[in-house]
Amino acid sequence: MINQKILKELESIVGKADLLTEKEDRICYSYDATNLKFLPEAVIFPENADEISRILRISNTEKIPVFPRGAGSGFSGGSLPVNGGIVLVTSKMDSILEFDEENLTIQVEPGVVTETLQKFVETKNLFYPPDPASLKFSTIGGNIAECSGGPRAVKYGVTRDYVLGLEVVLPTGEVMSTGVKTAKSVVGYDLTRLMVGSEGTLGIITKAILRLIPLPEEKNTLLVLFRRVQDAAIAVTNIIKSRIIPSTLEFMDFQSIRCVENYLSLGLSEEAEALLLIEIDGFRGSVEVQGNKIAEICKTLNPIDIKIATDLKEQENLWQARRAVSPAIAKLSPAKVNEDITVPRNKIPQMLEIIRKIAGDFRLKIVCFGHAGDGNIHVNIMTDRENKEEMERVEEAVKKLFSETLKMGGTISGEHGIGLTKAPYLKMEIGDIGYETMR
Repeated sequence: MINQKILKELESIVGKADLLTEKEDRICYSYDATNLKFLPEAVIFPENADEISRILRISNTEKIPVFPRGAGSGFSGGSLPVNGGIVLVTSKMDSILEFDEENLTIQVEPGVVTETLQKFVETKNLFYPPDPASLKFSTIGGNIAECSGGPRAVKYGVTRDYVLGLEVVLPTGEVMSTGVKTAKSVVGYDLTRLMVGSEGTLGIITKAILRLIPLPEEKNTLLVLFRRVQDAAIAVTNIIKSRIIPSTLEFMDFQSIRCVENYLSLGLSEEAEALLLIEIDGFRGSVEVQGNKIAEICKTLNPIDIKIATDLKEQENLWQARRAVSPAIAKLSPAKVNEDITVPRNKIPQMLEIIRKIAGDFRLKIVCFGHAGDGNIHVNIMTDRENKEEMERVEEAVKKLFSETLKMGGTISGEHGIGLTKAPYLKMEIGDIGYETMR
């Protein structure tokens, strides 16, 4: 319980306007993309590392839990105040602090929106590749805390591959710097990598030094519809085997194709069991060659249709289907449980067959889409959280899904993180010793 004395101390740090205690204000910070709800006792908006340090020193002394929050766009409940306490929002720390064009680095605060950063560096002909689906509103601090991925991970990797250094406030209030601006450093433990993906459990990120790369000169997009899931998976394997690494290689199953077609009427064939959306980028001239080669690879598998964009407008049109999946499937049920398993990409057909069986065994509607290039499947179990009996079946289905994923050498989360929703299953993957080591 936060008493008036503590509230006064917190107010003295950030000012009255940046400390919310009214219920109607606190409700706005009680949920994230999971739609689970936990009401905080207070919401606070610091503007720098010193203020966060002072807040954490008070919280540590008074044993008050603190939950760091960026944009609240997470799918695992990591920012939810399950024990009441304080939600600490970093949205006011949104400055680009330093841009170093010679060393291809940029230093930012955690509240910088991902797309804002990307657009800024692209004006300099540079590129920050990590592209979570929430990039229009998610923040760099949240991306780092979750080690966000996205469609471009197949070619460019994930957030951790672009973080060179951090400033972090530890739970006891000390401010620590990790990493450097250089590409090489072997001094001590790699604390930067430890912090990336730690979901706010080890400290609160207040600054980040990020690596940039040259902006690709060209890009193009292909959309391919297949009669069989197996053919789509073979296409993915053959594309990679041909030594072409697309910048994105997205997948949609039969259910998601039908949902999008009902939602937008794009003319997607009813025969299609799988869709691949493929984007390639690189030097001017090489993109056309790669696109034609990918089209030839897909033609050997007798696809229903291959569409190759001829300009930017057509590229955007081809992306419509993939971007519409989430709103399209939302019409199927009041809620969904969204898991993000990852398996070796050659196991995707086998995994999808298992998911289909799980759906039948537990009498559930399941829609799958995701990043075929790295084996990351978004498994959406469409449900009604008010239906207790159905939610029990959902829970059992999730356990079965995770068990089968691990048997294939996969992981229970490719990019959403553990947070609240996957915490009960953590030991399934890392075991008792790994779990105790993390504690």
